[in-house]
Amino acid sequence: GRRQRWLHAVPVAAFAAVALALGLALERDPTAMPSALVGRAAPAVALPPVAGYGPGFTEADFRGRVTLLNVFASWCVACRLEHPLLMELAEGGEVQVFGLAYKDDPRDAAAWLDRFGNPYAATAADIRGRAGIDWGVYGVPETFVIGPDGRVAHRHVGPRHPRHGSTRPRPRSKYAPRQSPPSSPRRRRSGPG
Repeated sequence: GRRQRWLHAVPVAAFAAVALALGLALERDPTAMPSALVGRAAPAVALPPVAGYGPGFTEADFRGRVTLLNVFASWCVACRLEHPLLMELAEGGEVQVFGLAYKDDPRDAAAWLDRFGNPYAATAADIRGRAGIDWGVYGVPETFVIGPDGRVAHRHVGPRHPRHGSTRPRPRSKYAPRQSPPSSPRRRRSGPG
C-alpha cells in the first residue's frame, strides 16, 4: 500500500531533480566563468616574446589604455574562429591587443602567426603555463579586458567571433569600447554632366 507508493515516488522525484538540474545547466552561459581577477590588478607578466613577434610585455604595459589580453595557442582549433575578429580589432586601434601563447612551442606560435596574421601589438611565450596559472586560465582561447588603470575588467572563455552578434568585444565594465552609432551612408558626389 502506502510503502509501495513511496518506493515508486523516489525514482520519479530523483528523475525530476536531475531533469531540473540539467535544464538549469543548459540555461547557463558556458563562457561566463567566474574570475577572482575581475576588479583586481592584472597579474605580473615577465615572459619573453614569441620569437619574431616582439616586443614582449609586462603588467606595466596594461596601464593607460584598454587592453585585450588574448590567450591562444597554435594547437587550438577554436583560436582560429576568433582570429579574424582579433585582426579587425587590432586594425581598428580602439584597444591594444596583446597575445599570450599558452603552453605552446614558440616556433609553432610564430608559424601560426605567420600563417594567420599577427593582431598582437606585443606577445609573450608562456611555454610552461605558469603565467596561465596566475591568470586562472582554464584553456584556450580566453580573453581578458584590462582597463587603463591596470585592473582586470572582464574575462571571456572560449572563442569570440561575429556569430556572437558583434565584431566588437562587449565586456561588462566601464572600460568597454564604445560602439559608434551607424553612420549614414555617404553619397557619391555627382560629377559634371
